[in-house]
Amino acid sequence: MTPEETVDAFMAAINAMDLASATALLADDCEYDNVPMEKIHGRATIHDRLAPMMERCAELEWITIRQAATDHLVLNERMDRFLWPHGWVEMPCAGIFEVHDGKITLWRDYFDLATYKNQLPG
Repeated sequence: MTPEETVDAFMAAINAMDLASATALLADDCEYDNVPMEKIHGRATIHDRLAPMMERCAELEWITIRQAATDHLVLNERMDRFLWPHGWVEMPCAGIFEVHDGKITLWRDYFDLATYKNQLPG
């Protein structure tokens, strides 16, 4: 797969709520930088961090609005949507992915934390 196809497959697995397939596309030492939150490293750690969030979602949609790719770099603009028990939470997001040898080695998402928090119940 090309780097763009790898990222597309990652997004498709996330949208299918298939975390095992999504994280299988990450390098063992992948860096996940969830700006403005913390940076974590490693496929297993990323899986363990995402699992509780995904388990709380009745549905999840990460909608790619625009995407560009060159060499090993893929950039996308997304609307990440999470159906929590209280309703949908929508968060505009910009993602940067580096892909080497068919695996995502860097996943960095930028979003506004206040936009997310303001949609959570009291």
